[in-house]
Amino acid sequence: MTFSEIKDVLDAAGVHPSKQLGQNFLCDANVARWIVDQLDPQPEDVVVEVGPGTGALTEHLVGRVKTVILVEYDARLAEYQTKKYAENKDVIVHHHDGARFDTRKLLPYGKVKLLGNLPYSSGGAIMRNFMKSPSPVSKAVLMLQKEFIERIISPPHKKSYGVLSLRMQSEWVSRPVKIVPPEAFHPRPVIDSTVMVCDPVAEDRFPIYDKRLFDELIRRGFAQRRKQLRKQLLDTAVWSEVAKKLGVSESTRAEELSVDQWIELTRCYDNHPLKDIAQKDDEVFDVVNEQDEVLRQATRKQVHSEGLMHRAVHILVFNKRKEVFLQKRSRLKDVCPGRWDSSAAGHLDTGESYEACAIRELGEELGIQSTEQEAVEVQEIARLTPSEQTGWEHVALFLNRHDGALRYPASEVEDGLWLGMEQLQLWIDTRPEDFAPGFLLSWQEFTSQFEARQSGKEESD
Repeated sequence: MTFSEIKDVLDAAGVHPSKQLGQNFLCDANVARWIVDQLDPQPEDVVVEVGPGTGALTEHLVGRVKTVILVEYDARLAEYQTKKYAENKDVIVHHHDGARFDTRKLLPYGKVKLLGNLPYSSGGAIMRNFMKSPSPVSKAVLMLQKEFIERIISPPHKKSYGVLSLRMQSEWVSRPVKIVPPEAFHPRPVIDSTVMVCDPVAEDRFPIYDKRLFDELIRRGFAQRRKQLRKQLLDTAVWSEVAKKLGVSESTRAEELSVDQWIELTRCYDNHPLKDIAQKDDEVFDVVNEQDEVLRQATRKQVHSEGLMHRAVHILVFNKRKEVFLQKRSRLKDVCPGRWDSSAAGHLDTGESYEACAIRELGEELGIQSTEQEAVEVQEIARLTPSEQTGWEHVALFLNRHDGALRYPASEVEDGLWLGMEQLQLWIDTRPEDFAPGFLLSWQEFTSQFEARQSGKEESD
């Protein structure tokens, strides 16, 4: 769009660019086209554009990809975009704050690409909302103020290096590709902008680590960046030993450690007993028959490789908002690595009961433990018979209610999220391949029972 076209759109919509909202509209059509090209748009792509404004980038995107999802905070511009694309089913407009948009709505699309000329005032919050793990974004092309992007890519020992740098560098490879001068915008900002391309880090770039602990530690470390780290970290490790392992002085400050060193530091401070153990091939399980009668014992490796019948539990954990917690299986798992699964699940040890196993797995995988005030309670709702879909397991399905914090071992659980039942069902219906087969069967059983109970209530009313 040209400067005059943008002016016409703003006038028609009754919009006067707001400094508070960081509204600086790109009015160089050649730059806009070039920025969109950096996203490498493909016919099957789903692209989310945050802050489309007058549509300078959007017009070079629509028609080149399968679906364009626009997230616009300004109600007048959202209405303009809605009217403009009212007849185009491939464009979806959301009037919403990009920093608070519910990104779980994107899960049924699979991986999406992110595009945006982000407002200076809220660009960081928008990026964190869309790109914090677990993120549906597979690639991002973003334009922000030059200084902000310099903080993202900053190396250690720089004043610009901090929490933002580490959050981004631990999950994304970010490359500044173009500086855009003030005269390319209306109204003109006082500083240059930079276009940045972000791709996810390679899966094997870093060792497995607890991402939530990592975030807590870097926030502690940079809370008072001139203080030595040893005075600001947790007490779950001995700093002198950690410093020696990292090869740094005990007087080291936060800004002196690289992202690799911060991740290793996180692993040192992670005191979870299962932080390095996804599973043991020599674990011994009961081998059972179709009637769930014990025949003999065998190792995990033998049970899985030979398809022997054995026992397992799946637990669905719900919170007070009636959301269910899903875990994303670690890449270290021997079965269905990287897929989404029940809140917790696991095999019965030899001689263990189904209920005891469910309570144990809640503790090991989610940190849900009995206390002096309250014992962990589970409710068994179904038994699933062995099949290829269950991995030849007799499965007992349990429910649990929990509203507190969760802590899961990084070796077993890569990530987790809470989802409403309708959100989850839409995702399952659209992309069943994202889930472990045993979970799909468990969820089907749960929803069948839930619907039957709801139907019974309506009839009794």
